[in-house]
Amino acid sequence: MKSIGTIIGCFIAAALSLVPSAVSAQTDSIRRVGAYADSLHRAYRFQEAMDAYEDALDMFVDSLMTVEDSLLAIDLSDRLLMAENGRNMKDFAYVPTVVARHRFSLDDFFLYYPLQDSSWRSVPCQLDTTSHPFSKAVYLPAGADRIYWSAEDQEGIRNIYRSELQDTVWTAPSLLNEHMTSAGDEIYPMVSPDGRMMYFASEGLYGVGGYDIYVSEWDEEAGDWSIPVNMGFPYSSPADDFLLVNTDDGRYTVFASNRDCPKDSVWVYVLEYDTMPVRHAVSDPDELMAVSRLEPVEKTVEESSVETDVPENVDTRRYMEKMFQVRDLRDSISYYGTSIEEARIRYSQASSEDVRVQLNGEITAREIILSILQDSLAVAAAQLQDIEMEFLFSGVMIDPDKLLAEADREIVGQTADYVFSKRSFGPAPDLDMLKPEVKFDYSFKILPVGQFAEDNTLPDGLVYQIQIFSAYNRADVSQLKGLSPVFESVAAKGRYTYRVGLFRTYNDVLANLNAVKRAGFRTAFIVAFNDGKEMNVAKARAMENDESSTEYYEVRIVPEDGELDTVVAEGIRQRSEGKDIARVELEDGTLVYVVGPFLEKAKADAVTDFVSAMAIGDARTLIIPQQ
Repeated sequence: MKSIGTIIGCFIAAALSLVPSAVSAQTDSIRRVGAYADSLHRAYRFQEAMDAYEDALDMFVDSLMTVEDSLLAIDLSDRLLMAENGRNMKDFAYVPTVVARHRFSLDDFFLYYPLQDSSWRSVPCQLDTTSHPFSKAVYLPAGADRIYWSAEDQEGIRNIYRSELQDTVWTAPSLLNEHMTSAGDEIYPMVSPDGRMMYFASEGLYGVGGYDIYVSEWDEEAGDWSIPVNMGFPYSSPADDFLLVNTDDGRYTVFASNRDCPKDSVWVYVLEYDTMPVRHAVSDPDELMAVSRLEPVEKTVEESSVETDVPENVDTRRYMEKMFQVRDLRDSISYYGTSIEEARIRYSQASSEDVRVQLNGEITAREIILSILQDSLAVAAAQLQDIEMEFLFSGVMIDPDKLLAEADREIVGQTADYVFSKRSFGPAPDLDMLKPEVKFDYSFKILPVGQFAEDNTLPDGLVYQIQIFSAYNRADVSQLKGLSPVFESVAAKGRYTYRVGLFRTYNDVLANLNAVKRAGFRTAFIVAFNDGKEMNVAKARAMENDESSTEYYEVRIVPEDGELDTVVAEGIRQRSEGKDIARVELEDGTLVYVVGPFLEKAKADAVTDFVSAMAIGDARTLIIPQQ
């Protein structure tokens, strides 16, 4: 049976394609194909899903892509990759023995894990200041001297941090290695009782969809965690899977998933711990889906501690599944009905036409979804009634309330000896923890308040900066106009010069020059440094464009009358493709004009020949080694 979340997901995709919008009919068609591919993916039909995703991507070839279309293409490519991962992972599936399962609220499902009481600390707290749709608590057992937890970085992405107790002080939080840090969120890091394995969930590593569960082994020789491995089916699935632990007594493996359940709840599965799991290929999608459903081993009458007048068989389970579907559909109808009313209230209170147009689109989409849900409920209710009639004709009396109560019992599984017991939250953590060393950010930016560089020393190698002004009086932050980082240097005569940024390429510094000018420094210009020494920008560009070259060319001109005629200067610029003409005064007072640098000697010679033909003085091409 498909989950109600899957059904609603398909409804949303279909409804959005019907709402009037600025997107093209071609984009609508692509979205529909993508939604169809999603449904195949969730049904574990990964090869068919790959074909459908590729069909959707092929539709972009002849279309004029907007920004929205390009984002959709990237999203489809990501989903295609996950479908391909799923196809590859099904060759290494594992069939565990399921002891128990129960559905809990997302708000406190982790409290039902067989872990030390008061080991979960609610969020927000000292370690994690932001709540998350799935990660809603931090695991911090009493007496721990090393902790791992998930929290947001400066970009809002969740990473895994660690800290160790040293005497009475905890070390500053530090990230794990690059293998365990992705562009997506990592949540619920849990270390095995022996400290050798770490289990965590990620939506950014190699996976089949949503959050997958990974395991990393502690490498004693390297003193670090190894490259994480996706645990595969049935631990990972096209849904969201997370928070896997092995119990201290070595009997059970427990993890959570939102597969086949409403969005506000998750299944908590209890499996027999297997020290040597045997994996094999499962080629049939229906079989793989059945394995991933993780239904407990069917109980015998003698093993069951639950008294019921209803025979426990395939028909009973079919009835209960249909009853759950009807209940979920009713919940969804209630949700969408309420959200439509709230949107209508916001529409009546909206002050701008743009907001009203957006709200009208949302209301229309939700009304379409609501209509489809109502039709689906009518069909599901009729099917439920048909099953009840089958039982009636068979002489079996059905008590729906009793069946629901039995389905919601906390004692489930192969035997009746596993009980989900709720633990209590522990107090908020109060750790004497060192603060991480804040490193100055030397990337160019414009802030509400400008910043001087923490260290004015320039790095080795070729660096470009933008010189913004110089003055005899030292500048203060108010004069920076939000620029950061601003470097300060002092000349021998006490004049202060201020430059902003550290750029490794000319294109990078040029791309930011106008931003600096718009900030109020209209006379700003580019300067270059090599190993901390200022150099000609043209020479720097030549170095950058041909780093393997050990020499370049310059044309040196010494006019007879000491000055370079403007007509000759314009002719030089035309033949040198705009190269700089630098005026240099030698110690004996002689004026020399330097043109270049040139990467090709022929181009330098062309300028030399032109100046010689004009008969204004001496001109020669020189080879100048790079500095």
